[in-house]
Amino acid sequence: MSILIHTHDGGRFALEPHAGDSLARTIFLSRLWHGVPLCSGLGKCGLCRVRYLSDAPEANSDELRKLGAQAVDDGWRLSCLHPSQPCEIELPEPRRSRRAVRTLKQGSGDFKLAVDLGTTSIHWTALVNDEPVATGSELNPQTGLGSEVMSRLAAAATAEGRFVLRALITDRITDLARLAARNLGGQCIGLAVSGNPAMTYILLGRKPDDLATAPYTLSYTGGDEKMLGAGLPPAYIPPLLAPFVGADLSAGLTAVEYDAAPRYPLLLADLGTNGEFILSVAPDKRFCASVPMGPALEGVGLSFGRTAGPGAITGFTLTPKGLEATYFDGLQGEPGMTGTGYLSLVAILLRQGVLTESGQFGQGTTPLAAKLAQRVTTINGEPAFTITDDLFLPASDVEEILKVKAAFNLAMSALLKEAGLDPAGLAAIHIAGALGEHVGLDDLETLGFLPAGCSAKAVKAGNTSLKGTELLLTDPEARHFAESIPATLTRLELAGDDSFGSEYVRRMRFTHVD
Repeated sequence: MSILIHTHDGGRFALEPHAGDSLARTIFLSRLWHGVPLCSGLGKCGLCRVRYLSDAPEANSDELRKLGAQAVDDGWRLSCLHPSQPCEIELPEPRRSRRAVRTLKQGSGDFKLAVDLGTTSIHWTALVNDEPVATGSELNPQTGLGSEVMSRLAAAATAEGRFVLRALITDRITDLARLAARNLGGQCIGLAVSGNPAMTYILLGRKPDDLATAPYTLSYTGGDEKMLGAGLPPAYIPPLLAPFVGADLSAGLTAVEYDAAPRYPLLLADLGTNGEFILSVAPDKRFCASVPMGPALEGVGLSFGRTAGPGAITGFTLTPKGLEATYFDGLQGEPGMTGTGYLSLVAILLRQGVLTESGQFGQGTTPLAAKLAQRVTTINGEPAFTITDDLFLPASDVEEILKVKAAFNLAMSALLKEAGLDPAGLAAIHIAGALGEHVGLDDLETLGFLPAGCSAKAVKAGNTSLKGTELLLTDPEARHFAESIPATLTRLELAGDDSFGSEYVRRMRFTHVD
């Protein structure tokens, strides 16, 4: 018995069921959902919806809330919540993330390739004569096998899982090098890849046992070159700094400190699926920490989440006429918001009293706010703020943003406490990663990510991991700097602390908690 699939364009496929897997994972491995930003079992994004043509399994409460009673009655289900078993289903047209490529300057000849390998996204730059000539970003092709670090590590627990995950990313890096070679008329003569420890282990095909269970350790610490595949030069892997603070942070700190005139103390906060932080008190004294933040800030796992790309909403402005959306590259497209778009909207609603500090919908505090509050309704059984006819903010998405805020707040507070500093003592806060280019710094302060008054000393640092990786490809002294970082570093283990749970819950409010 097979899984019989009818696609939106008339195609028909038969897949073998995989015992112990979800139906979504089986479909993903068939490449039918290549480039679709799945939340991978969280039941949040709705992008894995399928329609059973017969014998639909019983729907659970998550499906009723996400899909609505009528769709459930029509046979629609979230395939991430059901086992890989024989069935006959219909797939709607996939909603894929777009790849973004920009030409920075004209160039041709041999090139070097810098890659920032994130849990959710890949960013890259091609350099000719050590000058960037093109850059791009896209969804990490592994996303359908786990949307965050621990689920990705679980998928890598078996030899088969490691093989599939590694091949997905090494094949894509090889494709990027071939594409650049074709466009630039040269060969790839240098390669560097920066990622968190989990992504680095998977890239190298290493068993992740020391990262998957406590006590977490590093059996590989980077700072060397590794072969990734035929046709590619050896790849430089920057130092891994702690079990969940990786090469992306050693590259990022290289961009912030080595390639600039830093003012101390400074905080580098790289915000993606995994939040990684370094507090540099002085050039020879640093503290690091990490917290799981989930993929929400990268636009994955939210009801209308989108990765950054043409057509996605990246922010909102409140005018006398109401909310006005800002679109990536100014192009309006299919309804969806990036992580920064969500933060912008939630911050506006919070300032207007349409959201309370605890994340509940309110009545508003001004006539304009009261008018906004009229958009609060109930959709699929939960409170929601209506943006347009086909775009809304449900209470469950607000809760996801609140979880991210609590994790950020906890990490920042713990680092400052360990260093004996208060927020006023910081000279600079560098916001990097998924938020580092488009986020509103005032929004971060409004929502409680940053303490009151700290938005003025915050810097939208952009993708520091990619900037640093470019330096590590082109400047030998930059490598010396990166490789000197581990000796200056003290690691904080936050998740293993007995007070982690209570301190996290204490910060589940839209205000900064010291």
